[in-house]
Amino acid sequence: MQEFFTEYKTFIVFLHVISAVVWVGGMISLRYAAHPSFMEIESPAKRLERIAHALKRLFTIVLPFVIILLISAIVMIKGYGLSQSEYSIFSHAKEGIWSVMFINLIVMMKRRNRAEKMLGEGDFAGAKGQLEPIGKYMVPLNIILGVIAIFMGAYLSSII
Repeated sequence: MQEFFTEYKTFIVFLHVISAVVWVGGMISLRYAAHPSFMEIESPAKRLERIAHALKRLFTIVLPFVIILLISAIVMIKGYGLSQSEYSIFSHAKEGIWSVMFINLIVMMKRRNRAEKMLGEGDFAGAKGQLEPIGKYMVPLNIILGVIAIFMGAYLSSII
């Protein structure tokens, strides 16, 4: 694995960084650029439909990058030999952060899917109940965790 990593290090690190940027940047864009615009839509039903649609698009875009992030992280941990180094705590902390973010992403996807089904059935209150925590808590949590993980990665890359 170390030989493979050494040969393709720049490309692997690039894939890792761009994946983190797309995932975290996508959430920041949706939460702080698109979400306020959605709140200006007067029709509650139309607002919920637009939010559900935007989340579906975001999740479709970020999921492949999340998978690339995971694979590149494993390759980098093995390639740098981080598991057996004095810096293993940082790699384990990053693994933990990205794992929490991934679980949160899966829960958000499930909530969005339930909301879409409820919207199709005309249950707007139920759909709102599914979507509201995503924008209020779940996306902001992933943004905060993602920024921390990106900072830790920048710090880690400066010391190894």
